[in-house]
Amino acid sequence: MRPIGLAVILTFSVLLAAWASEGQPPMPVVGVLNMQTPDSETTQLTAIRQGLKEAGFVEGQNVAFDLRFAEGRNDRLPTLAAELVRRRVHLIVANTTPPAIAAKSATSSFPIVFVFGADPVELGLVASFNRPGGNITGVAFLVNKLVAKRLELLAEMAPKGKPIGMLVDPNNPNAESDVKDTQAAAVVLGRHIVIAKVAEQNDLDAAFATLVEKRVAAVFVAPNANFRIWRNRLLALMAQHKLPSSYSNGDFVRAGGLMSYGPDQADAYRLAGLYAGRILKGEKPAELPVMQPTKFEFLINLKAAKALGLTVPRSVLERADQVIE
Repeated sequence: MRPIGLAVILTFSVLLAAWASEGQPPMPVVGVLNMQTPDSETTQLTAIRQGLKEAGFVEGQNVAFDLRFAEGRNDRLPTLAAELVRRRVHLIVANTTPPAIAAKSATSSFPIVFVFGADPVELGLVASFNRPGGNITGVAFLVNKLVAKRLELLAEMAPKGKPIGMLVDPNNPNAESDVKDTQAAAVVLGRHIVIAKVAEQNDLDAAFATLVEKRVAAVFVAPNANFRIWRNRLLALMAQHKLPSSYSNGDFVRAGGLMSYGPDQADAYRLAGLYAGRILKGEKPAELPVMQPTKFEFLINLKAAKALGLTVPRSVLERADQVIE
């Protein structure tokens, strides 16, 4: 466990001791189960806190956090989920798909609020969007269902007739459907997709070697929690090989990637925090419909385009919600 994890646990223990000595009931504790690292999830955690604040809960005043980070290792998630259950947190916020699956397996009684880009019905986490049932609900921004639009935008920036690469993590529960949907969209666009599998950061160099050998014109990055951890290395390789790239998360574009299209993920995490607050006030997860964001954004980075030697078509610029210069 990283030092920050130990600090969180110690802080939590000190708070409990202080409350007990003052004869006060412990304030509710929100456990947050993350696939990623503290550094990669700053934006997401800030948004969750904002949603809780809107529901009337402020960290350190009337709510505490217990943060658990798997640091890109799926195998750690069951243990971390079990630890949150043993600590009897008041609810668990599951950040991305693998933590949601781990949390659901760990408890059928503790409330769980998930926030991810997949379909929770297809994953078997809820009975339906309107009536989740059980102890789990949350926010599904369905970024995995937007591959056709993302691929279309990327194809407009890549030379016609050339293949497009796709980076995918084979360990992601959504990997198979992501590849299938992307290939179907590519057929409509008259493009060939070259799949490069990346299960860990050390696989990136070999994956890019394959894509360069196949002479891909651009790279489509599948939605994946671990790619957020490896963002800096991923962007460096895109720049090194001068490959236009598309992402589902705008944070990549703000950090130097070419383009992204998808829901406003910060707002999705805010909504998850809001749901957590409502549950802390007594509402039942089974009665809270799975929310879907209504805000979508297309970002393009002109500085990145210039570095790649690309001219962004006016038709693409006119559709952008945010142009980074």
